[in-house]
Formats: sequence, C-alpha cells, structure tokens
Amino acid sequence: MGDSLSDMTSAPAAPFGHVLTAMATAFHDDGSVDLEGTARIATHLVEHGHDGVVVSGTTGESPTTTTEEDGAILAAVKDAVGDRAKIVAGVGTNSTAHSVELAEQAAKIGVDGLLLVTPYYNKPGQAGVLHHFRSVAEATDVPVMLYDVPGRTGTQISMETFEQAIRWDSVVAVKDAVGDFARGVELTGLGYAVYSGDDASNLGWLAHGAVGFVSVVGHAAGDQTRAMAEAFWTGDHARALEIFTGLLPAIHAVMGVPNYGATTAKAALQLLGVLDNRNVRGPLVPLTDEEVAALRAGLEASALL
Repeated sequence: MGDSLSDMTSAPAAPFGHVLTAMATAFHDDGSVDLEGTARIATHLVEHGHDGVVVSGTTGESPTTTTEEDGAILAAVKDAVGDRAKIVAGVGTNSTAHSVELAEQAAKIGVDGLLLVTPYYNKPGQAGVLHHFRSVAEATDVPVMLYDVPGRTGTQISMETFEQAIRWDSVVAVKDAVGDFARGVELTGLGYAVYSGDDASNLGWLAHGAVGFVSVVGHAAGDQTRAMAEAFWTGDHARALEIFTGLLPAIHAVMGVPNYGATTAKAALQLLGVLDNRNVRGPLVPLTDEEVAALRAGLEASALL
C-alpha cells in the first residue's frame, strides 16, 4: 500500500491508523461465515490505502454474529493483515456482560484496539452509558475507541461522560457520527483522537482536527480517501476538496439508500470482484438489481469502477 500515512510528519498522531473501514463480513450462500472471503476483504482494504480495519462493527453485521463467529472472523483478519494494519475489534452490544466477553476474547486474539458503541435499544441514561464503558474498558488493557452514533443507538454520549471516560488509561479515541464539528474540537481538547464516522463529513472533520476516518465507502475508495487526507495534511486543501468532490457520487450511492451499510458495502465488493455474492443476514436483505445498478452508477461517476 505504499508508505504508511503514519510515516508522514504532517499527519496527526493516530492510535489506530488514519484510514480505516468498518469492514463487511462475508457469508456463504447458506448463511454461514465465509472466513476466506472476509480475509479477502481485509486484504483488499490494506492493498488500497488502509492502515487499519475495524472488524465486527455495524457494517460487519455484528448484531447477527455469535461470539464464536466474532472470534473466528477476528482471527482470520489478523492472520491476513495483522502485520500490515491496525486491527480494531467491534465489541459493542447492548449487554455489558456480552461486551466484556467480546473484549476479553479480542484481547486474547491480539488486537490493537476495541470499538465500543453506546448500548443501543435499551437507551440507558448517562450513568448507565458510563458504567457500560468503564466495565468494558477495564476488562482488558487494549486501547478503546468509543463510538457515538445516536441515529442507530438512540442515545448520544454527553460531554460529561466523555470527560469522565478520557480519564481511564485505555480510552484514547472516539468515532464520531454525530457531526457536531465544534464538539469534536472540544473532544480533541479533552485528549481524544477523533475519527470521522460519516463519509459525507470526512473533509469537514479533517478541518476540525480529526486524525482519520472509520469509513464505509472505503470498501471502494480507500486510495482516494487516503489521497484526500494526504493532500489536506500537506497543505493542499484545494486538492483535498477536489478529491472529496469526486467521491460525492459514490458517497451518495453507498449511503443514500434506506438499506445502506453492509448491504451497499457488499454489493460494491461484488462489483469490484472482491466477493462473488452480496449475501447478508436478516433483518438485512441484499440490494435489488435496481439498487445495484444505482450503486454501480455512483461508483462509476466517482471513477471507482
């Protein structure tokens, strides 16, 4: 993948790399996990601009994989790219005990970080969010990236909770899908490494001090996303804007359908020839042929196909 962004003196310090994608999990036609296909996705990402991957996040369909499957997926990705990229394991669930179990399993496999999302559906108050985060963070000594995505969880992390959590040695970063840039600057001031969790906001986050991205569009646009960051951090802001503008059709195509995320990521990987199917697990359903055609048009408009 060429010289790592981490070697660039102009790039900010980033605990988990700069260009990460929340990678999809491949499934066979019978619904079982395709470990070989999943490793192929990780290899594709690392060969196209990535210096980190997030395994078993939302896009990895973690709500529908078992603890045993999560461990096998993580081990397969570590074997495939662990010597070339940071491996961050998604361990967020809406059960604290389950998240602790996943964190301990990931630590034994030997990951570089944990992605810990706010508990979803049960909508705890901030005291509950803090208790959940602390329980998982203290279960291992693996560095933690908190994940704030109220559109999926129903709960936003308060600044007071962030202020408490950063005091723990293992909590070092946040993946932000709230989109409040001013708050992001404040989080940087507290000591967090801020990662953009929304592809449409990637360029804006760079201007507000983010150290990198946890992408979905990166399945198809890793090299371009990296080039945008490099341009920005070396002072060529006009070039960064030009690259971002070129990616907008793909961003809209990947993120602009109701059934987006794992479904669009897998369809993009199928169009790129990385996967031979776009199988997902219920309650998700694969993109229709019409939706795939629209996705293809967006990727082609961004010169990704």
